[in-house]
Amino acid sequence: METNNSTFKAFRVEEISGKFASSIQTMPMESLAGEGLLIRVHYSSLNYKDALSASGNKGVTRKYPHTPGIDAVGTVVESPSAEFAVGDSVIVTSYDLGMNTNGGFGEYIRVPADWALKLPKNMSMQEAMIYGTAGLTAGMSVWQLSKLLKPEDGKVIVSGATGGVGSLSVSILSKLGYEVLAITGKASEEDYLKRLGAREIILRQDFENLDAKPLLKPSYAGGIDTVGGLILQNIIKSTQPMGAITCCGNVASPKLDLTVFPFILRGISLIGIDSQNFPMKLRKIVWEKLANEWKPDTLMDTFDQINLDQLQGKIDLMLKGELRKRTLVEMISEG
Repeated sequence: METNNSTFKAFRVEEISGKFASSIQTMPMESLAGEGLLIRVHYSSLNYKDALSASGNKGVTRKYPHTPGIDAVGTVVESPSAEFAVGDSVIVTSYDLGMNTNGGFGEYIRVPADWALKLPKNMSMQEAMIYGTAGLTAGMSVWQLSKLLKPEDGKVIVSGATGGVGSLSVSILSKLGYEVLAITGKASEEDYLKRLGAREIILRQDFENLDAKPLLKPSYAGGIDTVGGLILQNIIKSTQPMGAITCCGNVASPKLDLTVFPFILRGISLIGIDSQNFPMKLRKIVWEKLANEWKPDTLMDTFDQINLDQLQGKIDLMLKGELRKRTLVEMISEG
């Protein structure tokens, strides 16, 4: 291996007597032997899938011990691919990284070359991981929504607005001139969401308690839903004719209790977002937009930066629903 290191540090999760525990461990470089790109990770970021993996969710990670981290940005150390040279700065998000392939909470990762893309010119490594999978998902949602809706078509509503995908969706939509309404369960975050660009804040409990009719007053041109369940139901029922909604999460519920009326009487479009297997040619388009015309002016206000030693505490907060902002994990400093 073309590295002077024989070991590296990683946040490892182990199953011991049916219980799961994490620790910072020193790993041999031989544990990353194989084909693909060897990447020295500079930054990762914390996502809900990482928190699930770290708590032993076998639906996310089948075998332990394991290193979570579905996001990584860093420099290529070894490359069998003509597309990437040693020293290139690259982003790797989703696919199987951090799920059943050891992920970005280690100082090095080994991944297939077709999981990586070059860091856009107008984006720092830190910015790339402030975005991470959450930013890519928000970008994909905005990209799909903007095909069908223009800012002049009306208000756009975003659920889970203080979460990673939600907060970045609010910021990007506002940057593009949309009038954004933000749904949150955290009344204390109103000022924060307005700084990101939300024009109006709607409390989750109020939105969940809307009438149970098959159709509600058409109030929104469309929306970006990150939570599923009753919130998504009410967004769909409240959307104007020919409106569009994207959905990417199910933390509230994977189930919808709906009639077909919003779809056949109002022509509503419901668009699913799959960030894990989003085609690479389209990822490159979205990442370029995130690096340039979509980059929010408030991007640097949307994260907290930590090191590996602080990671478990942030995971605990995320699982309790108490985490605000994106969590950036510094592995190796850029400068």
